[in-house]
Amino acid sequence: MTSTRARSRSASVGVTALIVALVGLLVLTFLPSPYVIQRPGPVFNTLGDAKTEDGTETPLISIGGAETYPTAGALDLTTVQVVGNREHTPSWMELILAWLDPARAVVPIDAVFPQGVTTDQRNQQNQTLMVNSQHDATAAALRELGYDVPVSIEIDSVIDGGAAQGVLQKDDRIVAIDGEAVTDAPAMRARVQQGAGASLTLTIERGGARQDVSVTPKAQESDGKKTWLVGVTLRDSYAFPVDVTLRLDDVGGPSAGMMFALGIVDVLTPGELNGGKQIAGTGTITADGAVGPIGGIRQKLYGARDAGATYFLAPGSNCDEVVGHVPDGLRVIRTDKLADSVTALKTIADGGDVDALPTCTTAPTP
Repeated sequence: MTSTRARSRSASVGVTALIVALVGLLVLTFLPSPYVIQRPGPVFNTLGDAKTEDGTETPLISIGGAETYPTAGALDLTTVQVVGNREHTPSWMELILAWLDPARAVVPIDAVFPQGVTTDQRNQQNQTLMVNSQHDATAAALRELGYDVPVSIEIDSVIDGGAAQGVLQKDDRIVAIDGEAVTDAPAMRARVQQGAGASLTLTIERGGARQDVSVTPKAQESDGKKTWLVGVTLRDSYAFPVDVTLRLDDVGGPSAGMMFALGIVDVLTPGELNGGKQIAGTGTITADGAVGPIGGIRQKLYGARDAGATYFLAPGSNCDEVVGHVPDGLRVIRTDKLADSVTALKTIADGGDVDALPTCTTAPTP
């Protein structure tokens, strides 16, 4: 009798534990989470073709007005896909599985979808960043090849409620601030900060005519730091001596800049810059060839390896995220500027001493 009662109690406890587990599983499945998942996205060969919106194939890089040369192999740009958004977050079960997968990352939703920014607004911002990065990549590549590429600053948009509303317009060209010539966006931003909120006289070109306008920047405080804002977004406008067209639909952000620049260099120079091999990479780029950090580099490493690449060009400023997270079969080469990347590719192509190339063995020095 005692044995029967004990078995009965044991069975009751087991059923209760099972019910609790099932309830917990349901909670994990349906309870909203404050996270999204990053995973490897598609890989695109900048030397190859891509599908346009109408489904046709077109070269990612088309060049006119200069002699071009055959290419081979691949210079792959890598991407990251985000699973979830503010309207549909991943389940807790999906998050647990992602935490256990080295190719994926779980990140706070605010880091990807900021408060007050809709998904459509985010997509538009990323598309603008992609377009601007393509222009910067073209400028960097042509300058690397010795071309002269003049640049000027233009207004890309005027922010509602900002200091420049009603004063500046989209496509205005900024010529000078307080009589001092400015030739690129970083120089203009620095000049605005130096003014510390004082009224600025901007010399602009609008409709082919020059005029002076006055703008008083507004202060914005973040983490105890005051920043002065004119209330516009800027773009660098280049006068390209060669007609370069870059096509890539449904991909946003600036991280493809370096790989686009390498593709342009390859198309405009004899021989195969990559030695006909499949090489991947990532990194933003400035018009003067500086390679900058990107997000989701661990996912891009796995995406590159899975696509067949054996070498990966990684920004030095991302080295702290690379060390200890390189998938088997992939060799990482550190790069800080476009010239570094060109040198690395030539070394690989010529069968040189790849071991002598810099890599991410330690975090970058500040």
